[in-house]
Amino acid sequence: MITVDFGRLPSDPGKRILDVGCGSGRHTAEAARRSGWTAIGSDLNPADLRSARDRLNYHEQAGATGGGPWGFLAADATRLPFADQTFDIVVCSEVLEHIPDHHLAVAELVRVLKNGGDLVVSVPRYLPERICWALSSDYYQSNGGHVRVYRRRQLVHILAKAGVQVWDHHWAHGLHAPYWWLKCLVGPTRTDSRLVNLYHRLLVWDMMKKPRLSRALDRALNPIAGKSLVLYATKP
Repeated sequence: MITVDFGRLPSDPGKRILDVGCGSGRHTAEAARRSGWTAIGSDLNPADLRSARDRLNYHEQAGATGGGPWGFLAADATRLPFADQTFDIVVCSEVLEHIPDHHLAVAELVRVLKNGGDLVVSVPRYLPERICWALSSDYYQSNGGHVRVYRRRQLVHILAKAGVQVWDHHWAHGLHAPYWWLKCLVGPTRTDSRLVNLYHRLLVWDMMKKPRLSRALDRALNPIAGKSLVLYATKP
């Protein structure tokens, strides 16, 4: 599931990109497809890092990478082990809502970004996330520990205070918000709900096959119920 629209970012070869909180490596793998890019993913979860390495190894063997170097490391988003201005692009997707000191994390994202580089941040969108919290008192704990909900203007202000200027935004995953509402209704930790499991199969099928009808429906739902808010910013 790709949240970031890489088409909005510079595509010239030689870029160095850091995917902070990379999870299973979905955005790192997408970056590695770009010709000559260096793609680095960081995360604190060892199991996710193993999955991410397996994903990139598979893509590389299948010839689905752009030939540039890639790698993964365990790192805390609030203490990134890189020098100032190391990366041309920094991605932080669906991570800040988990971090108690999000101001420190944002400061680190900006610190390792080169002057003139692009920062992409995505978080759960305010209204769909609030509905999840309202439907289930267990949601914010079971979904990896969400500690806050962002309004767009709030996140824009946090990024601006850290030294980057937001220049674009969009919403993503309109088909996913109803899935999470349904999951919250039956219980976010339950695995035996037939309806929830069928919906999950539909989402997996959509991500793998990308049929025109469901892609069009997803785009139509994004402005109304997109699960994620995605912001694009530049470091002057």
